[in-house]
Amino acid sequence: MKIIHSIKQTREFIRQSRKKGASIVFVPTMGALHEGHLSLLARARQLAGPRGIVAASIFVNPTQFNDPKDLAKYPRTLSADAVLCRRAGADLIFAPSANEMYASDFSTWVNEGFLSLPLCGASRPGHFRGVCTVVLKLFNIVQPDIAIFGQKDAQQAMVIQRMTRDLNCPVRIVIAPTVREKDGLAMSSRNRRLSSKQRTEAVFLNRALQSANDAFRAGIRSSAELIRNAKTVLRQASHMRPDYLELVSSTTLRPVKKASKGDLLVAAVFLGSVRLIDNRRID
Repeated sequence: MKIIHSIKQTREFIRQSRKKGASIVFVPTMGALHEGHLSLLARARQLAGPRGIVAASIFVNPTQFNDPKDLAKYPRTLSADAVLCRRAGADLIFAPSANEMYASDFSTWVNEGFLSLPLCGASRPGHFRGVCTVVLKLFNIVQPDIAIFGQKDAQQAMVIQRMTRDLNCPVRIVIAPTVREKDGLAMSSRNRRLSSKQRTEAVFLNRALQSANDAFRAGIRSSAELIRNAKTVLRQASHMRPDYLELVSSTTLRPVKKASKGDLLVAAVFLGSVRLIDNRRID
């Protein structure tokens, strides 16, 4: 496995791999890897096959953080991440610096103008502009045939799918299932920033979504009633502060009044300064 920090050298690695007939399967990450990331790498290895190349990026992208303190606190664990990537069968880690990715007078941005507006887009102005810009840059550098993202970041996955379609990127987007801890908490690099008390309360996020889905299965179709059900569960976590909790269409991410199978329950909460997100498809 190679670790490359240079855009030029990464492109040369990809060029040489393609000359040998290899396909490229790409897993973009910001590092601080956990079992959720490893599941994406395992899927990438499966799709790439024995002759393909599995490439991962590890880059804490500054342009998608609207809070400088959040950026500063984001864990950076490249050495440990490299060990995990090697064990997962990755062939390449592209780990650039911010200066390598962004010129000092950088001024070109990618904006998706519909799916990125509600939910995290409303709570974190500029976030998806940063996400779309860096993902397109990574696609241009790594030139993958397939790129894999996680369902935990449902809005991000949908925004990237839309950007890829609208800008005719020759990349197939694969969305892999959310990986959870034994108690149901969605795996996230941010979880390691939770105190023991906060970690105990964090499980109520998934429980709230599960409870609303159970109510749907019991026959409740009112979006307002399902959301009230979920919020009642969230209130059991005394230190949890909701950012949003909504039931939305899985195609538009806009709120629905009457729930149907396939709609998305989406939520973001704060535990102290740590913001956690999760989602569940109504079934």
